[in-house]
Amino acid sequence: MKALQIAATGMAAQQMKVDVVSNNLANMSTTGYNARRADFADLHYQQYARPGTISSSDGAMLPTGIQIGLGVRPTAVSVVLAQGPLAETGGDLDLAIEGKGYIEVTLPSGGSAYTRDGGLKRSADGLIVTSDGYPVAPGITIPSDARSIAINADGEIYAYFDAQIAPQLLGQFSLVGFTNEKGLEATGSNLFLESSASGPPIVGTPGLDGMGVLRQGYLEESSVDSVREVTELIKAQRGYELNAKVITAVDQMLSATTQVR
Repeated sequence: MKALQIAATGMAAQQMKVDVVSNNLANMSTTGYNARRADFADLHYQQYARPGTISSSDGAMLPTGIQIGLGVRPTAVSVVLAQGPLAETGGDLDLAIEGKGYIEVTLPSGGSAYTRDGGLKRSADGLIVTSDGYPVAPGITIPSDARSIAINADGEIYAYFDAQIAPQLLGQFSLVGFTNEKGLEATGSNLFLESSASGPPIVGTPGLDGMGVLRQGYLEESSVDSVREVTELIKAQRGYELNAKVITAVDQMLSATTQVR
């Protein structure tokens, strides 16, 4: 009976959905995290009688045919692109991106990665880095004698010194966009990598060419909706149970068949 294999694919699909939901809930407090969604599609169909087949000598045509589905398969775990709420922190190197765009960071390998986690830090040399110590493009260094810094919405960073009235411009942050943001490859630590599906990075200035603006002293919180995720968790659990009941029913039917004398 095909129902055993069909129900097994349904249980595997619901298990994957639970995995995705659990990862979303685990990242409820992750800065700049976007929720993921599991997408599914039906499997191949076994054609017992194709629609439109001639069924008799008088030329009668089957209006629908007989097609038996063979289960379900996962198609994608896609990112739900949504702006998370901005939380005020007061940190001089905490940056929230209000709108589209990613901050570019340089990996130890020399390649680039991209993030919306604006919880930046200062290295021992004054270089602006991520929480993992990766330099933030374009590589801005804050002088050790700077009293304070200010970052405007356009990404320009200014340093204030005790001996100067006017601030000194240290550089300007850029933002990076992609044609297909959902095609980025997630690597963990709030980092994404370019892929052939995402398209090449498009470097722009905050506030221009469709890019978002920067907000100093704020961080973008996770966009996970806990109520929605719990609802999806309940639906996945019930779907798993229903597929398990199908397997139980098929087992009882097979047991009855073996007892026929």
